[in-house]
Amino acid sequence: MPPIGVRLNVQEHHVVIDNGIVEVTLSNPEGIVTGIRYNGVDNLLEVLNDETNRGYWDVVWNAIDGSGKAAGGVFEVIKATKFEVITESEEQVEVSFSRPWDPSLETKLVPLNIDKRFVVVRGCSGLYSYAVYEHVGSPEWPAFSLGETRIAFKLRKDRFQYMAVADNRQRYMPLPDDRLPGRGQPLAYPEAVLLVNPVDPRLRGEVDDKYQYSCDNKDIKVHGWISMNPQPAVGFWQITPSDEFRSGGPLKQNLTSHVGPTSLSVFLSAHYAGDDLVPKFGKGEAWKKVFGPVFIYLNSAMDGEDPLTLWDDAKRQMLVQVESWPYSFLASEDFQSANERGNLSGKLLVSDRYVSGDYIPASRAYVGLAPPGDVGSWQRECKGYQFWTRADEMGYFTINNVRSGNYNLNAWVPGFIGDYQNEVAITITSGCGIYMGEIVYEPPRDGPTLWEIGIPDRSAAEYYVPDPDPKYINKLYLNHPDR
Repeated sequence: MPPIGVRLNVQEHHVVIDNGIVEVTLSNPEGIVTGIRYNGVDNLLEVLNDETNRGYWDVVWNAIDGSGKAAGGVFEVIKATKFEVITESEEQVEVSFSRPWDPSLETKLVPLNIDKRFVVVRGCSGLYSYAVYEHVGSPEWPAFSLGETRIAFKLRKDRFQYMAVADNRQRYMPLPDDRLPGRGQPLAYPEAVLLVNPVDPRLRGEVDDKYQYSCDNKDIKVHGWISMNPQPAVGFWQITPSDEFRSGGPLKQNLTSHVGPTSLSVFLSAHYAGDDLVPKFGKGEAWKKVFGPVFIYLNSAMDGEDPLTLWDDAKRQMLVQVESWPYSFLASEDFQSANERGNLSGKLLVSDRYVSGDYIPASRAYVGLAPPGDVGSWQRECKGYQFWTRADEMGYFTINNVRSGNYNLNAWVPGFIGDYQNEVAITITSGCGIYMGEIVYEPPRDGPTLWEIGIPDRSAAEYYVPDPDPKYINKLYLNHPDR
């Protein structure tokens, strides 16, 4: 029997989208996700929270004064002022919650036009969300900086207590109550708390810290939570099929999930990098960017089935979403479809006469397109889009589905220091297929290598990490390869 069609119910204060598998409720016109009904559970989101604190897009921003300095940071949940139905059929519903900016809102709201979109598709166990941010190129639009933007979901603490961010990074998590006075002892910074009297006594003596679950951009494809009890088990997963809209390149770290239970997709942040990765916009500077979509995937186990199979299913669904990128069903003209994008390929070689008299294939090199800038500037780039891949063992690489625009080709090769960058910017146009041929990177050298500590691969994998103070541990990382 084919899945039922998608239905839209617009009420005075809420908008409800239902495809027979998942029912999503959003506030009207603010566009806050207030409820997600799935598999007999009335709401997967925290019903004890106010409706504005369940599922939302947010920003941290700063006004910039005439001296170019930013004022104190402002945290703002994006609350729209206009609701609009973009697409409505049995196959899919796409709705828009937008909030235009004008000079009367200066210093009150982030100076951006923001259009949040939510999409539900027939037969699909989840929902998609993306947003378009725009700073208009007009003199009345003030200067500001954007320290962070993300989409966040607060799940029910009475259900979701098992978190997974990788095959070897998953565990039962403390409750948010465990971080409160009397149960938790604050440590050197507010995010780190020693559990002295947790609800689950097995967690006593551990440290909870949301930064312990951060990942490199390249590794944040799927993460989330499992509700073990009551049966049947239910999974809530955030799937990010592309890194193109994230800042800082593949090795930039971002938060994932943490105690709350909270599930995040962070698109832009200064975490682990500081002010270099905070985009700053001048007065009247034109800028527009699409963040997302991300896919909120919901799954459930059969009675008696191992709940951890939900993690394996979420990984399979992640691969399905990656293969479907760029999505063909989105209505916004700002999201480029596959036929509006281009591809680039080539072969990267290394010339290092102290290693070999012949060119060396750039085995497993990271190769990427990023907005034009200085050598290595992709690590600080935070306004545009980036597209990265890994070369094969012989140095051949292909970067597919690149948005049209001007880019530098960048690369680095594990085992060799420095960054490669092509001298001339590359223009990607709709439908193009550019072959770069053989590209040669010559690493910087002053002479032969006398000795070295570790491998120049932008990780600390070869370095000794001592055991933590037994008074301040996270049991997940005892004898863990990523400790």
